[in-house]
Amino acid sequence: MEKKALDNIRKYKLINHQDNIVVGVSGGPDSMALLYALLYAREYIDFNILIAHVNHGLRGDEALRDEVFVKNTADKLKLPFFSTQVDMVEYAAKHGISEEEAGRELRYGFFREILKTYKGGKIAVAHNMNDQAETLLMRIIRGTGIDGLCGMYFSNEDIIRPLLNIRREEIEEYIRAKGIETVLDRTNLIPIYTRNKIRLELIPYLEENFNPNLMEALWRLSQTSQVDKDFLNRYTLGKYAEACISEDKEAIIIDRDKFKDLDPSIQQRMIILAVTRLMGVFQGFGELHISRVNELFLSGETGKLIQLPKDLVARVDYNRLVIEKASKKAIKPYVYELEIGYNYFSDLGFALNLRLLDQAETFKEKNIDNIKYFDYDKIKGKLLLRNRRSGDRFVPLGMRGSKKLKDFFIDLKISRDERDRIPLILDDENIIWVVGYRISDLYKITKKTKKILAIEFIKLTKED
Repeated sequence: MEKKALDNIRKYKLINHQDNIVVGVSGGPDSMALLYALLYAREYIDFNILIAHVNHGLRGDEALRDEVFVKNTADKLKLPFFSTQVDMVEYAAKHGISEEEAGRELRYGFFREILKTYKGGKIAVAHNMNDQAETLLMRIIRGTGIDGLCGMYFSNEDIIRPLLNIRREEIEEYIRAKGIETVLDRTNLIPIYTRNKIRLELIPYLEENFNPNLMEALWRLSQTSQVDKDFLNRYTLGKYAEACISEDKEAIIIDRDKFKDLDPSIQQRMIILAVTRLMGVFQGFGELHISRVNELFLSGETGKLIQLPKDLVARVDYNRLVIEKASKKAIKPYVYELEIGYNYFSDLGFALNLRLLDQAETFKEKNIDNIKYFDYDKIKGKLLLRNRRSGDRFVPLGMRGSKKLKDFFIDLKISRDERDRIPLILDDENIIWVVGYRISDLYKITKKTKKILAIEFIKLTKED
């Protein structure tokens, strides 16, 4: 068994030299087998083993016994030991999730806190082929698609599962053959949770009456589903790159025309991808949320929005589909005086470079979106940078009369939220440039122009 685990580690590149590996050890047969399999693997790969134990606060003295057992094991093996006690029931009630999900979040949260002190690493857990079968059956019963049929992967971000393709019977035989001590969690033998009922009642019934090789059949199902899912995700990522207008840590904006031309399967995957890129994980979101967002995006109802879990909002903004954090800060009114040279506005995320050009006679205007040119002698007083105000008017290039800035934005189908974010450059009398859109006709370069003002808009990066 330990050789199979080592083969998995090598084949799926689960552990590298000098990795820090936090091993979740309950003291039961599965986790103890994992621990000793990793000790065997360490003879071939140089990595660090850290033992972690979580007391879920459910079994009183028996749970304390388990913790002492795991600590003694760590001491005997001369390995670092970490433990914590959590209240799984209280956490589940507080966050509106199942006790099983609460336990998972608390465990992995603790494991990751340990890794932080070691400047990173991986978490090894003892999920095996039986666990994979239980997971698939549980998802099938609740209703699932290809992604749900994938079950667990050997490696998922910082979590590794070296025993995933090994049956529990083989693990227990390994424990007996090696004479490895373990402790028994009696709650695993009682059908009080859905997973326990599937393990203790449903799987034996299916094996006896339908398929004695059920474990292997469900394993094959998970592996073929993973191949399909991986292909669909790669395809979706390519389509996302084509359809994404902008992406930052607060919002993702997608071109609606490109989105609605996609197959429904890819549309849903693109929504999942966008949420995952914003939040880091997709946990907490379900099929109903994705369906509602998809319906909204296809309807094209500008101004309508959907509240999603974890403080996310989905909305339609003319021909743009937006998924953003609801906590996204509103832009407050601002005004800055501009000077010739570089003007940095780190709070707004951009800079402006103002330059005076004297060669008006030989000047040829370049068609570059972020650089615009103005007749400097027509500018009155100081140059200012601000966002819009009620009643603003503007003479767009190519027009003779002025127009309400609000109407200008409406014609361009710019959302209300976005309008407050658009910088305006003004002199003492007029708006001279709606940055990113159009300059004023009053300040355009003509044959009579003698001195030219060039203004360059520069978006700042994190390094700036």
